[in-house]
Amino acid sequence: MVACGPSDSADDGSRPFRIVTLAEGLEHPWGMAFLPDGGILITERPGRLRLFADGRLHPEPIAGVPPIAAHGQGGLLDVALHPDFAGNGLVYLSFAMRDADGVGTSVGRARLDGHRLVDGHKLFDLLPRSNARQHFGSRLVFDREGNLYITLGDRGDRDRAQDLGDHAGSVIRISAEGLVPQDNPFVDREGARPEIFSYGHRNLQGAALHPETGELWAHEHGPQGGDELNVVRAGRNYGWPVITYGKEYVTGFDIGATHEEGMEQPLHTWVPSIAPSGMAFYTGAKFPEWRGDLFIGSLKFRLLVRLELDGEKVVHEERLLQDVLGRIRDVRTGPDGFLYLLTDAADGKLVRLESAR
Repeated sequence: MVACGPSDSADDGSRPFRIVTLAEGLEHPWGMAFLPDGGILITERPGRLRLFADGRLHPEPIAGVPPIAAHGQGGLLDVALHPDFAGNGLVYLSFAMRDADGVGTSVGRARLDGHRLVDGHKLFDLLPRSNARQHFGSRLVFDREGNLYITLGDRGDRDRAQDLGDHAGSVIRISAEGLVPQDNPFVDREGARPEIFSYGHRNLQGAALHPETGELWAHEHGPQGGDELNVVRAGRNYGWPVITYGKEYVTGFDIGATHEEGMEQPLHTWVPSIAPSGMAFYTGAKFPEWRGDLFIGSLKFRLLVRLELDGEKVVHEERLLQDVLGRIRDVRTGPDGFLYLLTDAADGKLVRLESAR
């Protein structure tokens, strides 16, 4: 575990890339997915799914999106494509949804038919629901076996993250059809939610598969420091709120210890908090010097973090684009080898980083 201060390297203008703005006018965009034909699906938190294709942002949202509760930090969140999207056209969405018991993160899937989603249905609901306005998660990542990981926040009630009878504060693992894999770690534990893969998380807003190992890596928000980067493994307890490197917002007092037997230590922490969101391993060929590095957006410090890795050790952190683009919500490696970013603003942007060489 490595803790970093507010700035390890500054963005001095001598960048090896140029910034190309592809689209503007997105209202708090949250996630994106690359279509085989070169288009990009983009979620807007108020509840719209947009299409960027043929060099422009289509003015009409994609129809057929389920009812969204734009509630506090919640709304339409991530988007992912089925691993066989080219054959079945299935799109997966995570979103805040309201029912009689409150609001919570749900996941559904539908088939993309032209400019419309059809045959949609829900696969997962966070239970129990509440009326809290924060910590919905939520990233969607398929593993190499075709199972779907869903990252969830603790909904602002920290003790929920240690309760295996509660989905909040966990990473969920289900099949592409919404079924529980029989090798999930808590399938046979009485009182546990069988969808839970790992627990003890605060609010995970970035996740990606390691390109070599296939394991899920994820980061989560800490309170006033203590943002974490972890390798997410089956059945592991990541400690929140029993252990954390963060502190109470108002008093600045310690929340808990930093180590506890049976609880995982992060690979990397940020003190103070950078408010991380979005995450991607760089796997393209356009920036060979970056291959294998991990890129993470920062909301609070309005920058892009680059982490150099040696196995599961962070050996260097570089901070790019400080106050150049604003709050960076999502980061993806595109199929063309460029890096794509979404900025979190009422007039948000889709941006591509291209090699300046």
